Amino acid sequence: MPTRDVITALLYVQHLLGIGHLMRAGALAGGLEAGGIRVVLVSGGMPVSVLDSGAGRFEQLTPVRATDESFKTLVDEADEPISEAWKARRRQRLLTLLDEVRPDILITELYPFGRRQMRFELDTMLERARSMRAPMTAPLIVSSVRDILVASDKKGRSDEVIACIRRFYDLVLVHGDEDVVPFERSFARAAEIADRIHSTGYVIRPMPARQGPGAPGFDEVIVSAGGGAVGDELLRAAIEARASSSLCDRIWRVLVGHNHPEDGFRALESGAPPGVVVERARDDFPQLLANCAVSISQGGYNTVTEILAAGVRAVCVPFAGGRESEQKLRCRLLAERGLLQMVEHDAVSPGQIARAVDRAVTLPLDPVCRVNTDGAGCSAALLREAVLARRAGER
Repeated sequence: MPTRDVITALLYVQHLLGIGHLMRAGALAGGLEAGGIRVVLVSGGMPVSVLDSGAGRFEQLTPVRATDESFKTLVDEADEPISEAWKARRRQRLLTLLDEVRPDILITELYPFGRRQMRFELDTMLERARSMRAPMTAPLIVSSVRDILVASDKKGRSDEVIACIRRFYDLVLVHGDEDVVPFERSFARAAEIADRIHSTGYVIRPMPARQGPGAPGFDEVIVSAGGGAVGDELLRAAIEARASSSLCDRIWRVLVGHNHPEDGFRALESGAPPGVVVERARDDFPQLLANCAVSISQGGYNTVTEILAAGVRAVCVPFAGGRESEQKLRCRLLAERGLLQMVEHDAVSPGQIARAVDRAVTLPLDPVCRVNTDGAGCSAALLREAVLARRAGER
């Protein structure tokens, strides 16, 4: 049980398809730890072998994933649909952790703005947290969300979100830069909970400095498609784009996510022409990114924030499968500010990629980040201040 001079946070995250949510939660956990908040990171998604959780303690729940981009069907480790008994076991494990840790802060990543599939366990945990009593009071309850939400077409969904925030939550930390992407662009009724919302800046792990000739990835074109199983079209188009690009004399290093099917990876590897290196995603990706001539990637939160922090030239092809809209909006707004080049998902071709790379190389390197990327540090300061203020009020 934590003592009164220690601040402890329980951070819940559920990734269902890619690993972006988990990576952002890990970056947030690292920032909170650096700010003096002990973090127990609880993950409900499939295990990720390359994960640096950033937390002092990591707890893996019985994992679950979505079968496709619709997120409608959830399956367990054996690819069997989850049952009511499975849900009951997960729910009980979360309650046990909550009672054991008795955190000062309870953070739910994305919920209630998303992850409604998990409300069978989250609402129960929130109820328990709100009812906690001595020797410690109920924790500060916080929602942690990225800059842009996926729009819902379900009638009444915004009403449910606002009601949940009003019922359970003390704070909503929006991990973005309001000067770039105002939260109301993707959540139109943000004003109704403005008293709880705090914009923190983008959450990102510390980025390494650019290195010189001979360093990993120096002056290469780094192609990546995140940690999920999507992005094959982008990878193939980028491989073919090298021949017609002005950077055809550079190494193009294609990094394939660990969730990408092995047969697809082998096909990319065996079909790569001279000058193209195909390999699995690497732990030193931030250093490769900092050293590269141009980055080609999708428009996911984590990769884009690393691009911004590194100040490198970039081409982004936002993922737009299913109902996904957040990558497209983020990339479009950043492209309008001249921070990257964008190729629409439905216009991906080797020629389009090559032309976007050629436009990108004409831009100057920008070592000074023009976007707030201190989201982890700001979040730690906000949460510490809120907990200490609450403790002072109890005396």
